[in-house]
Amino acid sequence: MTDAHETAADRSLRTTGGAPPDDGGPSAAEAPIPLLEPREGIPPVIADETSLARVTAAFAAGSGPVAVDAERASGYRYGQRAYLVQLRRQGAGTALIDPVACPDLSALGEALSGAEWVLHAATQDLPCLRDIGMVPTRLFDTELAGRLAGFPRVGLGAMVEGVLGFVLEKGHSAVDWSTRPLPEPWLRYAALDVELLVDLRDALEKELDRQGKLDWARQEFDAIAAAPPPEPRKEPWRRTSGMHKVRRRRQLAAVREMWEARDRIAQRRDVSPGKVLSDAAIVEAATALPPNAHALAALNGFGHRMGRRTLEQWQAAIDRARALPESALPQPGQPVTGPPPPRAWADKDPVAAARLSAARAGVSALAEELNMPQENLITPDTVRRVCWEPPKPLDAESVAAALAGYGARPWQVEQVTPVLLAALSAHP
Repeated sequence: MTDAHETAADRSLRTTGGAPPDDGGPSAAEAPIPLLEPREGIPPVIADETSLARVTAAFAAGSGPVAVDAERASGYRYGQRAYLVQLRRQGAGTALIDPVACPDLSALGEALSGAEWVLHAATQDLPCLRDIGMVPTRLFDTELAGRLAGFPRVGLGAMVEGVLGFVLEKGHSAVDWSTRPLPEPWLRYAALDVELLVDLRDALEKELDRQGKLDWARQEFDAIAAAPPPEPRKEPWRRTSGMHKVRRRRQLAAVREMWEARDRIAQRRDVSPGKVLSDAAIVEAATALPPNAHALAALNGFGHRMGRRTLEQWQAAIDRARALPESALPQPGQPVTGPPPPRAWADKDPVAAARLSAARAGVSALAEELNMPQENLITPDTVRRVCWEPPKPLDAESVAAALAGYGARPWQVEQVTPVLLAALSAHP
């Protein structure tokens, strides 16, 4: 760690000897500058309580926003836990923390509670950070800021290059971060991910302010920070890829039994469920409902590499589904709590279908005018719900109250209410 801090503009001056790129990124004549090394070098990985205490004190004494990132081992390990946490703050430099060796980072989280946390795609990292005691009270999401500002590509590498004029090496984003020790090239990549995050935040804040959207962005960031942890998904087995091929209730029961058996095995082994058995194999077996392990072995995904004992394990799950009484079989679809699928509206309620069509067209036009994705202007689910059951009386105040009731932020309510009111009034 070091007390020195260098902005992207400073780095550009030091690297090129010329002027820094402006807020809009490098000009066509300027080649983006490869960012190859962290300014202070690769910091040592923090893996003991004494070192963690020093880092906590240094970051508490730092100033300004703190860049935060986390690396998971998706596709390799069970769940979405963090295997590396990266931070950077003015006055503290960069820190790489091993949350396996230091699983409780609540003291660090508390030390940073008053600071603004800068994350890229915050909703992806916040759950695993929460699990180790790190919960922000204020944040700035550079990916969401890019969406609201109308950037066509909002990945971190694209944003750093387009806004700041630097190229990040992204070759290690999908590696197994549970590996120990972590290779030096991976650590370099991880450190560089937070190297320019605060600089990116500052440039995006200026751009949002220029477009008159800074307050909108702050409302979105506050909503993310205040959101409670997501509730566990009901019947997660229904998200098995290829479920559209499964038609009968007993086949659905076989998917459920095999999915749950796979999940138990994956959790026990701490491996990704897909490494235990693929979704395609589950669907193949569920649709075929083989009578025995020999027949199961003939199906795709259950070939000669699978041992007899493992085959019998999967066959047992299928046999459990076969033995269930009709009353215990799952229903074909998930319980519908909101409007029906839009494709069914024309038959169920043609007037509502016309409202939805008009509302979608209006939202699309407004999003284009505001230069942002439609889903960031207002969620499609909110539009569907308001169109399926319009508020009464049908006026601006009622529409605004309905939008707020579905979780729309004040800026969204202000922008979208006139559009939806017009669509609803045209098809009462």
